[in-house]
Amino acid sequence: MEIILFGLLAVLLVFMIFNTRKRQKQMKAEQEEKATKTVPGVRVLLQGGIYGTIVSYDPDDLDHPASVEVAPGVVIEVHSQAILRIVEPKDIVADDTELADDDLVVEADAPIAETPEETRARLDRDADDK
Repeated sequence: MEIILFGLLAVLLVFMIFNTRKRQKQMKAEQEEKATKTVPGVRVLLQGGIYGTIVSYDPDDLDHPASVEVAPGVVIEVHSQAILRIVEPKDIVADDTELADDDLVVEADAPIAETPEETRARLDRDADDK
């Protein structure tokens, strides 16, 4: 019985060591990728949730602060590890179908927005109809 427990303990220990090394390699690869992509002009997300554009960054000297422009003319210096990730622009897929002028119908008498009271009344009417 003790041999089975020691065997199970050994298997768990080997699994933990293997998993830790795998995670360390993955983190190192992510850091290297981030360092190569962090160049002036790229948009980044900082640890505090602030978006900005890299003005200057030294991937070799991580103690040197990175300059990030957070608004036009507003440049802040942050620790290089405060850069959480590079913001990739989303691919915008344009819909090929265009609406003709006749396809868009707008009723002139339709209300633009409902008040909360009108919304409640409409929802109550819909619930009573069901």
